[in-house]
Amino acid sequence: MSTLEHLMQGFGVALEPLNLLLGLIGSFIGTVVGMLPGLGPINGVAILMPLAFALKLPPESALILLTAVYIGCEFGGRISSILINVPGDAGAIMTAVDGYPMAVKGQAGVALSISAWSSFIGSFVAFIGIVIAAPWLAQWALAFGPAEYFALMCFAFACITGLMGDAPMKAVLAAVLGLSLSTVGLDSNSGVYRFTFDSVHLSDGIQFVSVVIGLFSVSEILLMLEQHLGQVPAIRSLGRNMFNRAEMALTWWGTVRSSVLGFFVGVLPGAGATIASAMAYTMEKRLTDKDGTFGKGDIRGVAAPEAANNSSANGSFVPMLTLGVPGSGTTAVMVGALSLYNITPGPALFTQQPALVWGLIASMAVCNVLLVVMNIPLVGVFTRMLALPNWILVPGILAISAVGVYAIHATTFDLVLMVILGLVGYLLRKAGVPMAPLILGFVLGDMMEQNLRRALSITNGELNILWGSPIAVGLWIGVAAMLLLPPLYRRFSHQGNQAT
Repeated sequence: MSTLEHLMQGFGVALEPLNLLLGLIGSFIGTVVGMLPGLGPINGVAILMPLAFALKLPPESALILLTAVYIGCEFGGRISSILINVPGDAGAIMTAVDGYPMAVKGQAGVALSISAWSSFIGSFVAFIGIVIAAPWLAQWALAFGPAEYFALMCFAFACITGLMGDAPMKAVLAAVLGLSLSTVGLDSNSGVYRFTFDSVHLSDGIQFVSVVIGLFSVSEILLMLEQHLGQVPAIRSLGRNMFNRAEMALTWWGTVRSSVLGFFVGVLPGAGATIASAMAYTMEKRLTDKDGTFGKGDIRGVAAPEAANNSSANGSFVPMLTLGVPGSGTTAVMVGALSLYNITPGPALFTQQPALVWGLIASMAVCNVLLVVMNIPLVGVFTRMLALPNWILVPGILAISAVGVYAIHATTFDLVLMVILGLVGYLLRKAGVPMAPLILGFVLGDMMEQNLRRALSITNGELNILWGSPIAVGLWIGVAAMLLLPPLYRRFSHQGNQAT
């Protein structure tokens, strides 16, 4: 009963006129940012974070704005995937596999509307999951100490490296690079400057916004210029704008299955929407693709990954709110937003600031309703915006990114660093190195170091404390499972395919 009362309190916060207006604005901005190739939820939230702080918004209002942008980006990423075969964000990659062939066949409107509907269902399933699971996880998380948090962060890395398919070593390399970047700056324990190269600009470490915009936005733009410079213009013949009952019935159970899968993947720290959408697409193809239509414009191949994508994005709030560990790169940015208000995410939030937590949870449901109502009627508007030529689109994305970076410290050094990191990110992507483990390593690096030091200081350097509790043992078992089971599964499935 207390959960229901807290939820009603949260809806009271979310439906306040200011917060409702911010949710509407954030949903629209997020949709636009999400559909623009080169940008994504991380960049959208990172760019608006200093603006929200500069406007002196209350913490709950600032979080509602950033949450709306995040969810809106996940909605918007599918638009460019379907219309021009360029995913607006990484989570929409699988949507392009069947979405763009549908657009070519004159079914762009159907693909856009069914993807918006499945995104809504995925977000709604995740909302129910958060309401049920978050308070329970918050109570359970009170038992976490430094050793448990260190094991948890190792589990986060194991989740993402274990699910990276055929390139686990590249994922490990990316995580190590992220951890290395997090060590730059002042050592909070010894007070010694590390890897600053006598530069005063690096004394406070590398700014997170510079890293995410450089690695994601700039590198994505370079890839877009390389791969899609001669891209055909956006599909103009949209055909029917709405899906029918038969198409809804055809995709319904796949949408529900993918939503549940996406939520559980999203709860895993570091797994992310990209992995969730890929897993959902693969699952749905194995279960329903009897005629070999997936990849050729099958509507089920559009609905499933979009449901998982949005469910996972919403589910990533669970580890952030309950454990204080970012569930994705975007929630990592939101952890940074909380730090601007001197708020530490974790289980104590549920008792210390229930209005903020439940207002945020309730705003997710409100924003999802706003987004599904907004997205279908505005398909034509979004299409015309995407019809802009690359010589206008690319400089616009770069300008928005540069403003977001420069607004933090107002120094040109951050802009130069953004460009350098963008070039590094471009080279890493060309080599097939994933960016998700890198950004996760950068975000969690300092927290991992601090918790490891605190745990070892309790026992004067004895390592036994790292596996001295049932929670820590369970997490280490999870680490081993996430590292060993995926390659074993791929090996046995490959042998099975050869046998048949």
